[in-house]
Amino acid sequence: MKPVRYVYGLSTALLLGGATVSLVTGQPAGAQVAQNDQSQMARVVPQQGAPESFADLTAQLQPAVVNIATRQRIEVSANPFAGTPFADMFGGRNSRQPTTREAQSLGSGFIISADGYVVTNNHVINPPGTRATLEEITITMPDGSEYAAELIGADAASDLAVLKIESSKAFPFVTFGDSSKARPGDWVVAIGNPFGLGGTVTSGIVSAVYRNTGSGGAYDRYIQTDASINRGNSGGPLFDMQGNVIGINNAIFSPSGGSVGIGFAIPAEIAAPIVEQLRAGEEIERGFLGVSIQPVSDDLADSLGLPTNRGEFVQSVQKDGAAERAGIKAGDIVTKINGKEVTNEQTLSFLVANIKPGTRIPIELYREGERRTVTATVGKRPTEEELRQQQMFDPDAEPEQAPQADSGAIEESLGLQVIPLTTEIARQLGVSDDTSGLVISAVDPNADAARKGLQRGDIILSANYKPIGTLADFEAVLAEAKKEGREAMLLRIQRRGQPARYLPIRMR
Repeated sequence: MKPVRYVYGLSTALLLGGATVSLVTGQPAGAQVAQNDQSQMARVVPQQGAPESFADLTAQLQPAVVNIATRQRIEVSANPFAGTPFADMFGGRNSRQPTTREAQSLGSGFIISADGYVVTNNHVINPPGTRATLEEITITMPDGSEYAAELIGADAASDLAVLKIESSKAFPFVTFGDSSKARPGDWVVAIGNPFGLGGTVTSGIVSAVYRNTGSGGAYDRYIQTDASINRGNSGGPLFDMQGNVIGINNAIFSPSGGSVGIGFAIPAEIAAPIVEQLRAGEEIERGFLGVSIQPVSDDLADSLGLPTNRGEFVQSVQKDGAAERAGIKAGDIVTKINGKEVTNEQTLSFLVANIKPGTRIPIELYREGERRTVTATVGKRPTEEELRQQQMFDPDAEPEQAPQADSGAIEESLGLQVIPLTTEIARQLGVSDDTSGLVISAVDPNADAARKGLQRGDIILSANYKPIGTLADFEAVLAEAKKEGREAMLLRIQRRGQPARYLPIRMR
């Protein structure tokens, strides 16, 4: 089952849609089935009006759509009273050590080659918000046969993953099509496994092309459809009437978690190149400028005499990033990237992400009412984890979810969740850029650290008099303290506007 995002108060179940495909049989690789002949297809789908039926098209395509089940190992607390005031009263020290449990997830996918390569969503095999270790992937074919599969490559930024079925058998498959030719009102068919029910077919139309949902990111650019899409459809294909995959079903807007006719699919033109790179084992490099941006509102556009639905406003510029080196400043409005207009459908993040790092590009912008052009050398986009850590850190806000940094031993022993202190976070916390330490992102209210007053936004400078610059540094000192039989650690803490101080924190 898929995770849920919350956008505009609506639950957003992850469900990406893919690329255009033509189905081939499980005969020799490359053999085209007779049913895919254009003359046959013309009889299946009339040229004018609504289709008489989707049955023949479904019969051709469904054999290449699979169910994907995964098994993961998740670390959890062994103390049944964890998270309650009784955690330290019952169970003893052994119960404080983490244990593991199994979890499963279900999703859909489609085969793109006769030798068994499968495309799906990254979140199907790597559920977000969990500290899970993937242990097993099982592919179930429409006829019920099951195969083990291995993960070939995954990309969190685009939410795509490529698997390989462990079999020498030749499989029916589909291929990516040209999603740029899709138009609002075009018929589409979604095939997948909603709620684990097995092969399910739904139909609808393209509601919008290149829909920006406002969730941000370089790939917030989807095909919107009213074809019924639900949990379990994640990673399944969205087909056009020629049997091409034009989207990979990925997300829905819904107040209830079920389909209300607003579904989103990753366009094939975005997915296909990424899939090929993952399949080839290549590193995916994306461009990056190092700016925090927001859309240009109507009021801002009117005040500057700009067209509406054009440009993005620069809120902040990353120090020593590509944008700063090019002379871009906070308050600028970027209107063109490398000759392409910045719009709601073609955002700055999307345009830059698709430019090779190291490329020199012209950037047109407005500054204080004047048009300017600067030249930037595009940088390399950090990983999703690095980007998360670079986001502005609000010490008064509670984190939406546990940090992704692997600080499990620190959290278990001291009740602290910590993340690296980046330049951006240092500025937000009011300390110098060269400060070295770890930032506390959350404190267990039942731990001694909370009783001693530690809080989100505090910076740990040292532990047992040893400087702490990374998680590995902290974990090494922690392991040494445990080896020596110590029951507490001496932390040096820096809080905004206050001098650094030492605090002994009892371990548990």
